[in-house]
Amino acid sequence: MTISSFPPGLLLIIGGLLLPFVTANVRTTLILGLPLIVLWGIWQIGDGVQLSLPFLDYQLAVVQGDTLSRLFATVFAIMAFAGGLFALSQKQVIELAAAFVYAGSAIGVTFAGDLITVFVFWEIMALGSTMVIWAAYTPESYKASMRYLMIHLLGGVVLMIGIIAHIADTGSVTFQAMTPNSIGTWLIMIGFLVNAGAPPLTAWLPDAYPEASFSGTVFLSAFTTKTAVFVLLKGFPGADILIYVGVYMIFYGIIYALLENDMRRILSYSIINQVGFMVTGIGIGTEMALNGAAAHAFTHIIYKALLLMSAGSVLYMTGGKRKCTDLGGLFQSMPITCICGIVGALAISSFPLTSGFISKSMIAQAASDEHMLVIWMCLAAASAGVFLHAGIKFPWFVFFQKDSGLRPKDPPWNMKAAMIFFAFLCITLGIAPGPLYDILPFSITYEPYTVPHVVNQLQLLLFAGLSFFLALPLMKRTLTISLDWDWFYRRFGSLIVQFFAVATVELRREIMLALYSGIRSIIHTIFYYHGPKGLLGRTHAIGSSVGVIVVLLGVFLIAFYAQ
Repeated sequence: MTISSFPPGLLLIIGGLLLPFVTANVRTTLILGLPLIVLWGIWQIGDGVQLSLPFLDYQLAVVQGDTLSRLFATVFAIMAFAGGLFALSQKQVIELAAAFVYAGSAIGVTFAGDLITVFVFWEIMALGSTMVIWAAYTPESYKASMRYLMIHLLGGVVLMIGIIAHIADTGSVTFQAMTPNSIGTWLIMIGFLVNAGAPPLTAWLPDAYPEASFSGTVFLSAFTTKTAVFVLLKGFPGADILIYVGVYMIFYGIIYALLENDMRRILSYSIINQVGFMVTGIGIGTEMALNGAAAHAFTHIIYKALLLMSAGSVLYMTGGKRKCTDLGGLFQSMPITCICGIVGALAISSFPLTSGFISKSMIAQAASDEHMLVIWMCLAAASAGVFLHAGIKFPWFVFFQKDSGLRPKDPPWNMKAAMIFFAFLCITLGIAPGPLYDILPFSITYEPYTVPHVVNQLQLLLFAGLSFFLALPLMKRTLTISLDWDWFYRRFGSLIVQFFAVATVELRREIMLALYSGIRSIIHTIFYYHGPKGLLGRTHAIGSSVGVIVVLLGVFLIAFYAQ
């Protein structure tokens, strides 16, 4: 086995499993060094199948390289490095171990050339992410991790059934572009969409992600949903239904983010919103749209992680405060965190000279090129909505507006370094997008910085900004509870659990009663026949016994000689 054929994600998984068993210095070296080694290994993998293994009657393409795989694996490795740097202050080693297993399995999915390998890494990823949530060690994180695991195991079962059905239909395990025209392909798509946060199983994301630790949410924002975007890009490009699923996700995320009071739930809902842009691009299916979806996934991982690093720093330095009603005025004592958060907010809002502008605009351009006027208008309106909730609401209520009286300092050096690194990438990619465009799956010419495009985007953002401040009295910070899809599985899930608990208790009672009744009957029968007064336990005179024996012997002799 050579470097070009070794699964790079496996190195992160092995390293993650070793983290709890090494010294602190070695652990720091592994956390910072392994992602860089993996990043180097990713670019040693050429196009085509590099490693295949036999499985039953099939040949599995465990490592298969192409442009799309290297693009996603690259940003996953960068995220693992920056996330590890940010999490060096994390005392829970189990979280970092789980995060590396999580990241490594995501990279494993990107290089999987067959559906079985995809499924194996897919399930490892679900377990790793669950452990990241659980590692916060709070009652809320435990409950959220169980709900999260329940949803993703359900998605895994759907995916597995779809893969089996697809293999039965085609006789092939190859992971390639499919058309949703059979039960197998439909179930595969649904399994992928569960991880993307598509309706109706959407609320698992804002339900679970905010319950992780200050660093855990940063890791969670990067891999699950973006891995889903990758497999949809590879498996279902141009599937029309994805356009409508994506548009739903866009506006769903905006509406609920505007209603939220918890800063990390605001940013969690915005993940759904941003993934919606990517899913819409995949559904459009042109080379421009697919490039836009891939590029937006790349930039989104960086600016979303930056926003959650900023929120995580606030959470870490304020002792766990996360509601907008408890925050405000933090720019005075956390200037670096504030600036980095603003850079992330501008990037997610597609502000010119930031990374979000050069990626999201490609999707809108693709809709325009295909004369999808309604979809283009939806994307334009959504861009304004994103600026409202993530671009203004998050930094305004957390860092500015009414002074909360809190004076926490900027976080430790490692957390500041991770934020500055990603803020630098947001601005660099926005100013010079050429290197990113060069590694996109399709070779096309696109210039984001045209005068009409820049002017239109600035007008849109200006309108959204004015709307926010004009409506500021209506957006006053209040303690609110929003009803979401998770109400259904929280409510009905608990009822189902109660039903099965009662049914189990009742069944156990019936079984115990039946068992008791059976044992009692057996004991009664034994005493009836063998007890002191039982038929077989009675004493008889010797003469009577001899008589009985003689009679039985006579019957036997007659029967024997009669033959």
